[in-house]
Amino acid sequence: MITVNAIGDTCPIPVVKTKKAIEALTQPDTVETLVDNEVAVENLKKMAAQKGYSCDSSKLDDGSYSVKLTIEAVNADELSDTDEASQYACRPAADNRVVVIRSSYMGEGSEELGKVLIKGFIYALSQQDNPPETMLFYNGGAKLTCEGSESLEDLKELKSRGVKIFTCGTCLNYYELSDKLAVGEVTNMYDIAEKMAGASLIVSP
Repeated sequence: MITVNAIGDTCPIPVVKTKKAIEALTQPDTVETLVDNEVAVENLKKMAAQKGYSCDSSKLDDGSYSVKLTIEAVNADELSDTDEASQYACRPAADNRVVVIRSSYMGEGSEELGKVLIKGFIYALSQQDNPPETMLFYNGGAKLTCEGSESLEDLKELKSRGVKIFTCGTCLNYYELSDKLAVGEVTNMYDIAEKMAGASLIVSP
């Protein structure tokens, strides 16, 4: 078993460290990551689910957490960098538009006006014939996906039409809203960076 020490590390460092440890494996093994917060535990569980790894987590006597990922097969037949690049080059450009909302209000100046504007913006998105693929909420924007938000009904409408809605778990934890999320899923900064990097267009009101 390989142990990764991510005690004291904030999102997305525990996920990044764990991914690097897994990528370095030459045979099936278990990677244990030690963290000191529940947000990191949930982020690691999510990564395991996405990759198809078995996952087991437990709280240790000192208050830290152990997350064990069992890697049952190491893929030695992956495409080379050149082959992979050619695969991507042959693919048509995807319409992968991502809306990034980083505040509970829109624009500079009056915060009160900004709250009216962001509500109007999200409503306008819900009325579009071709809504975005993904919406990402972080920092103050995390408040908009939680209980009490005036934009919840519009966001639920967008979700029902296939829009993927993700909110930063670290931000929910910071604002003490971890149990108030009312639409979409919790994500981490690694996934946010990955989704933004892979977007065909980023819209940030």
